[in-house]
Amino acid sequence: MDTLFCDELLQEIFLRLPPSSAAAVALVSRRWRRILRSSTTSLSLNFPPPYNATTITSFSTFLHQHPFLSSLSAAAAAEGCLGDHPFLLSVAAYCPNLRHIRLFSPPVSSLSLSNLSKSCLHLSSISVAVWRPLSFNWLPCFKSLRRLSLSIKNPLSESYDAELGSVKDSIFDVELGLESLSLSGISQRDYGVGYLWRNCKNVRKLELNSCESIGDYSSFSDFLRLASDLQELELRSCRSVANLLLFNLSENCVNLNSLLIYDGGSREGLLHFLKQSKCSLRNLDFRLPLDLDNSHMLAMSENFHFRGLMSLKLQSCCFVTGEGLRAVGRALRGALEERSLINCDIVEKEHGLLTTLGQDLKRLRRLDLSYNDMLVDKEVVTMLASCVCLVELRLRGCSRLSDAVADAMVRRCKQLQLVDIAYCCGIRVQGVELIVLNSPCLRRVEVEQNKLSEAAMARVADRFVEVVC
Repeated sequence: MDTLFCDELLQEIFLRLPPSSAAAVALVSRRWRRILRSSTTSLSLNFPPPYNATTITSFSTFLHQHPFLSSLSAAAAAEGCLGDHPFLLSVAAYCPNLRHIRLFSPPVSSLSLSNLSKSCLHLSSISVAVWRPLSFNWLPCFKSLRRLSLSIKNPLSESYDAELGSVKDSIFDVELGLESLSLSGISQRDYGVGYLWRNCKNVRKLELNSCESIGDYSSFSDFLRLASDLQELELRSCRSVANLLLFNLSENCVNLNSLLIYDGGSREGLLHFLKQSKCSLRNLDFRLPLDLDNSHMLAMSENFHFRGLMSLKLQSCCFVTGEGLRAVGRALRGALEERSLINCDIVEKEHGLLTTLGQDLKRLRRLDLSYNDMLVDKEVVTMLASCVCLVELRLRGCSRLSDAVADAMVRRCKQLQLVDIAYCCGIRVQGVELIVLNSPCLRRVEVEQNKLSEAAMARVADRFVEVVC
């Protein structure tokens, strides 16, 4: 069998196999292993200790056997592995076609990144941890870079003059072509971040994670004022800077269409943004247990610039009541296609709320009610009676729901493509079988393995339905 197919045909076959089959293919013969590795374009590696010269040599040899690698993700458990240049030198030497690199490791040095830029000329995406004090003299060397994700790890020494470091970096000012920028761990003395604010005027997506500051406030204000292309903003655990950001957003970012805020916002700043913003938002995603209430919902419903909102996701929003949700539902009934109410107490406490929302939002295509563990059948069934256009329904962790919900899905929602009923204790084998056998458009189901009957397994195999257990 090893000699029946030419190399090119085997490559085409291997490219169509799922990643989980790679290990078995490599065991067939040396030829198959060689062809498999030469056709592999994406790798995800983990480096357990110890880290020594043998490890580096083995890594270099392994990379040499993957000449067409375009995406590399690597993780190390301790310092001394990926963090310094021996490993990045191997990447630079053997991966000239690399487009994406993601390193879960100790911080890498500016020297290592500069060396990488000389060989990997096509890198468009980099995700790494970096050392303080921040220096970005390596960044202009990556001419093709479009997505950058930086995590700042080590504490800044007391003796470092942060403002002087920022001035030194200014000599490398040059307009960068970055379209996506993600920063994690910015502290109050990280003035070096001002280099990014000054030179990234084409950013369309900005992510800030666990940031207590944005570094140089003057540069950042100019960035928001001039960043006319900014379309997406994500803030995670950034309470210290949320107020500043939200006030600036309402005044400057008219092209913003997606906003996500998790675990730390500002009631005043968010209310000001929802009242005053003139951007035509399409997606809102909030996980704000203490910072979101009905006043924000009412402001959202009254701002006519938000009438085109297509996706509204709320998680663990304890102070939002039915009054606020109904106001938004009435205002957005003509546009909203995706709604998430995850772990929201009001869904369980206010009977009839879901029925009203279903009647207001008949165009819904995606609905997520996950982790409302006190939710009962009647509430979901009456909502599904109105939401006949659903293509995705997620009820993960709603332990009180039963097979009656499965029956309502089949009768009312003929277009369902994705169903998530994992950890719904009351939906049994018969309910899962009912969904799988009677949903003609089903493409993916998420459920426990022991709830799949033989008939259901046969149907998912016959219809190529993806099962996630």
